[in-house]
Amino acid sequence: MKRSLSLWLSLSAMLAFVFVPAFAQNAPSEPTGKIHGQVINPTGQPQTNGTVSLSTDGGATSKYTFNVNSDGTFSGEAAPGTYSLIYRAPDTPKGQMVDEVKNVKIVAGQDIEQNDDMSRAEYLAKMTPERRKQLEQLKQENAEALKANAVIAHLNADLKVVAQDQKDVDEATQTAQQQLGASASKSDIEAKANEIKTAKYTDIESLMTKDTAAKPDEALLWAKLGYAQAGLKKYDDALASYKKAVDLETAAKKPRMEIIGLAQAGLGEVYARTGKVDEANAAYDAAAKADPARAGLYLKNETIIFFQQGNGAAQAQAADKAIAVNPNDPILYYLKGNALVQNASVDPKTHEIVLPPGCEEAYQKYLQLAPNGPFAPEVTGILQSAGQKINSTYKAGRH
Repeated sequence: MKRSLSLWLSLSAMLAFVFVPAFAQNAPSEPTGKIHGQVINPTGQPQTNGTVSLSTDGGATSKYTFNVNSDGTFSGEAAPGTYSLIYRAPDTPKGQMVDEVKNVKIVAGQDIEQNDDMSRAEYLAKMTPERRKQLEQLKQENAEALKANAVIAHLNADLKVVAQDQKDVDEATQTAQQQLGASASKSDIEAKANEIKTAKYTDIESLMTKDTAAKPDEALLWAKLGYAQAGLKKYDDALASYKKAVDLETAAKKPRMEIIGLAQAGLGEVYARTGKVDEANAAYDAAAKADPARAGLYLKNETIIFFQQGNGAAQAQAADKAIAVNPNDPILYYLKGNALVQNASVDPKTHEIVLPPGCEEAYQKYLQLAPNGPFAPEVTGILQSAGQKINSTYKAGRH
């Protein structure tokens, strides 16, 4: 969110005291001197446009004219002499000026500095009381805008750190493998990965705790705080942070639905990990509704989390919702079959596995979409144990 700091009213409207003919431009002749400086408007901020001219007749004509840059600076060269420095804004009416600085001396072979500071007492004294009041209001708005921009810049810097921390969390297992080497055991890799994740979650929590205090009305900060708290298994705190994010963004004049979706999905994960299935389903459904573009991702994550929690019934239900959104993702069919196979039985006569309804179809669809996928051997073994023909190009290795 950016606020413009160009809050200064047109100075030509505030004070115009000389009526002169149009500019008359002359090229500098030898020998010459240089001049540079900065134009400061009455609010004390650099003026971002306009022109500076050098005149020998009080602004009636302009011998040299230089553009004012976006940072208020100007520079140029002129013949030696004594001039008046005239500032004009882009909208200054013809024949008028905004300010004049007298007795500016250009010396051959030298580069002099001459600023035009319109926050000086002499300039302000020429304003009417009404315009001075307007100026004070503008100064206050400028100060508030500068303060707000400084806060926002700091928050954006912290959010960049958080984004990298989240990336590090996602890559923690890979990083642990690289650090420990190929001979490391699975348990050692898992422990190292958890160590990395905890450090990153802690860093995010520290940054976002500070930043939500600095700007408590920013929903994204609360969502990021909830993410860290959930990662640290501070589930009550995470629920409070995610709910705060949802409430703030829902109440906004222009709600950012992607942030509502993010926070609702966070609520869903916390509910799922704490055994509150109905609440988790409702939160994930709300996330998918708020941000349809990411609905498939949210519902897939819901399925995976229930898989991690060992809740087969909820896992199967979530898989069906995710499949309806993204029917070509093979992992969803594996997760559905994995959930249903938990209810398989064994035929006492044939000793074959009896798969529950929907399980074979889910596994066959997985093999159809990913015949050489990472779970193909497992799925093929289950189907063969159930006496089912494999309807895919997967070929099991010899035993």
